[in-house]
Amino acid sequence: MKLNRLILGIAALAVAGSAQAAKEKPRMLDPNQPEDALEIAKRAQCGEADGKPAVYHWSGKVYSRVTGEPDRMLFLGEGMNIRQCVTVEDPKRGKGWRLVSREIMLFLDPKTGEVLRKWTNPWTGEVVDVMHIANDPVNQRPQFAIGADGTPYKFNGRREGRWIFAPFEAPLFYHNVLAGDYQDYVGGKYHAMEIFDFAYDAEEMLNTKNPTAYPIVSWVRISDWMPWMKMRGRQGQMVFNAMGNKLKSFEELPKVLKDEITLNYPEYTTPPPGDDQRPNETTWTVFKKLVDKQRAATGDKPKTGH
Repeated sequence: MKLNRLILGIAALAVAGSAQAAKEKPRMLDPNQPEDALEIAKRAQCGEADGKPAVYHWSGKVYSRVTGEPDRMLFLGEGMNIRQCVTVEDPKRGKGWRLVSREIMLFLDPKTGEVLRKWTNPWTGEVVDVMHIANDPVNQRPQFAIGADGTPYKFNGRREGRWIFAPFEAPLFYHNVLAGDYQDYVGGKYHAMEIFDFAYDAEEMLNTKNPTAYPIVSWVRISDWMPWMKMRGRQGQMVFNAMGNKLKSFEELPKVLKDEITLNYPEYTTPPPGDDQRPNETTWTVFKKLVDKQRAATGDKPKTGH
């Protein structure tokens, strides 16, 4: 009897092992299937496994655009985003994933490539302190194969030969925390557009034998002036243009980023915790906190009209 039970037990383990092996057998993802489309998005955004960090890096230039004058290159830019993804469950929508991250972009001197601490505003002549972009956190809502309205997740991309191109535009128009409470009537809304264009190696992305993928990305942002520039409502916009890719580790970042993070942003060597519930930060919310802190320390009050 014991021998029979042992044989049956071994047979059961063999069947279970075969089933698990079959389940994990590599395959090609189908972008037209919602579950696979969701997995493609996860492979583009996340690390090799839940809780394993991924790092995006980008490098480029920042221009001004003002009506009636030539565009000016104001800064070089070096940026990074460190993130992790975690699996989430929804009773109706099933299994999905959530991304948590923090990001930095440094403004560099366009001639020397050094990190700027002070900047002379070419329009006003005023010397101002540079506040680099350092947003913590920058988290996303959970993603599922089925949307909250029941719509299946759709892959936004196209295949051309060995490449898959996936554009993403994010028009932004929302309350500016640095403006007053009457923005719907007199303006002052934060108005910008972020454009991300990803390029995936199709074999790397679609073949599940690869634990993740390492896309190329271009990033364009058209936005209002940075608040620390003290433009005082001057007409014009900023244009950011950069390219980069997903890295395999923090150590692959350029030296200028790693040195500045070590010096002033040590928490940016790791992503936020997977259960992070803090509200997202932007340059405007971070700058408001900085100004409020400085005013509280010095006793200064905002200037008002008469």
